[in-house]
Amino acid sequence: MGTIGHTICCLSWKSNQQMVQPAPKKGLSSRKNIYVDEESEEPLGLLNRRAAIVSGVSLLSSVAFGFPGEGLALVKQGPLAGRIPGLSEPDEQGWRTYRRPDEKSGGHGVGWSPIIPYAFSVPQDWEEVPVSIADLGGTEIDLRFGSPKEGRLFVIVAPVRRFSDDIGDDATIERIGPPEKVINAFGPEVIGENVEGKVLSSEVAEYSGRRYYQFELEPPHVLITATAAGNRLYLFSVTANGLQWKRHYKDLKKIADSFRVI
Repeated sequence: MGTIGHTICCLSWKSNQQMVQPAPKKGLSSRKNIYVDEESEEPLGLLNRRAAIVSGVSLLSSVAFGFPGEGLALVKQGPLAGRIPGLSEPDEQGWRTYRRPDEKSGGHGVGWSPIIPYAFSVPQDWEEVPVSIADLGGTEIDLRFGSPKEGRLFVIVAPVRRFSDDIGDDATIERIGPPEKVINAFGPEVIGENVEGKVLSSEVAEYSGRRYYQFELEPPHVLITATAAGNRLYLFSVTANGLQWKRHYKDLKKIADSFRVI
């Protein structure tokens, strides 16, 4: 009996709803009792709900972040999640020094010693950007920086045992090999292709008793600094497109030459 009564009530309610349903307005079509904007093919009810949600979020952002009237447009992303800032304040020339924080994670597997910190300098407008495992170098990319105006850089920190079992835990770049061997072996990890015929110059520098191999490749435009410390190989790559390379080569070279393992 209760079921029959419920069914009758439902039918009566539906009948009343159909009787009071408004006629379609000009410019709108009625399909399955849902009004649809003919140009966008979007249900008007959904559009209204979406507009209400966006308005609500905009209002919350305006109140929470103190941007009246601006809504979501001025909400800026905070510091990258899980990252510890390592940049200094700008010096007199407007350059900042990045030093890898001791607390930063990244050991490339169980049993590896902590990564020996490194440092380099960049102009003031360069900022750290997220690292993706889809990047060349994969999970061994430890850091990425970039500037929309000048170019980008990244640091690969790779266990030397991936390349040789004979070097041990006190690696030097000389023990890994001469410059030609190093760039032929590791250059493809930086540019994603064979480096044959692309090496324009090769230099060897030494700072505080540690040797560094410095390479310039083209194409693509890239400066690579390679060294080793502890049980890891360090590859520091600075690259840019053709126009950036032409306009900012001096700064890009200064960035590449500033790399040190400390």
